[in-house]
Amino acid sequence: MLLDATLWAADATRDAAIAEGARLLAAGELLGLPTETVYGLAARADDDAAVAKIFAAKGRPSSHPLIVHVPDRAGAEQFVAEGFLQQLPNHAARLMDAFWPGPLTVIVPRRPGVGAAAAGGQDSVGLRCPSHPVALSVLQAAAALGVAGVAAPSANPFGRISPTTAQHVEQEFGDRLTVLDGGACQVGIESTIVDCTRGQPVLLRPGMISIEKIAEVTGISVLLPEEVVARQEAPRASGTLESHYAPRARVRLMRAQAMQEALQSLAEGSDAAVGGVGAGTLTGGATEAADVESIGHKPIAIWSRTSLQGSVPGVALHAMPTDPEQAAQVLFAQLREFDDAGAAEIWVESVPETAAWAGVADRLRRAAA
Repeated sequence: MLLDATLWAADATRDAAIAEGARLLAAGELLGLPTETVYGLAARADDDAAVAKIFAAKGRPSSHPLIVHVPDRAGAEQFVAEGFLQQLPNHAARLMDAFWPGPLTVIVPRRPGVGAAAAGGQDSVGLRCPSHPVALSVLQAAAALGVAGVAAPSANPFGRISPTTAQHVEQEFGDRLTVLDGGACQVGIESTIVDCTRGQPVLLRPGMISIEKIAEVTGISVLLPEEVVARQEAPRASGTLESHYAPRARVRLMRAQAMQEALQSLAEGSDAAVGGVGAGTLTGGATEAADVESIGHKPIAIWSRTSLQGSVPGVALHAMPTDPEQAAQVLFAQLREFDDAGAAEIWVESVPETAAWAGVADRLRRAAA
């Protein structure tokens, strides 16, 4: 069931939706919650039975930790080990001050006895304060009802494409889940995750807050997980499995030249249609050459920044934004659209190996794994 909490809804309608969302959370029920990154499947993080409903609904292993969403730093204090945020130097506190509310999750030592199920049984917990106005309003209203914080992984079956609209969530769960419609997510991919449990920050999952920005705020270089594993294993974190964010269709990452060559081979060898996705001519690019013979007559969707030449029946060409923030905002919605159109394969042009594109590159790599 969708409840309208969009900015263009009447104030009374939006306020009623937010109040109902907070009531459901306080009662230990699940809620589809809009954030600026993706829509979350939310439950109160201080209730292990409520958190268990998230794992059951998603088909997610209970050992795989969830991110706890809080309305502010004061809310975070309820989940952080006592005195940790007052220690100096404190990278987590600096990052909270710089990027909250916003798409950044910090991993910190967990306060004993709080949020164990949400943390996947670990002694650490991931915390985030979202910037989406509906999410913040719901968190504040829920806090007034005694909810310390809200665990909210993406509102989709485990390992599949994350939802960026209320309609995506409704497609996944139907009427059995109440979803607050806050419009399309503005960031479009999940938050950057930084482990702050050791002396030096470690980037566990890239997002739209770059490693350079993190280093600038903390005043120290940021490590990658492979740089610390020999010294101390990094905590488990959301969205870091090798295969994740996957559509039903097979995803191939390709360089532009390889994509053009594969498209040309299809054009030269195909008198018959490749399949029912439709045809078009826009832009393209690619990483490894596709095995054209194995593709046969399967429908193909292509998403690229580079302009491709040629047209093949059953191959749909779509333009990828050249700006990384715009590409991130539409990434998951575009993969869903390709799935809904019946694509058997999705060819995506490899993105630049720069910090600005790191979050998009990470999601595409896992989708193709």
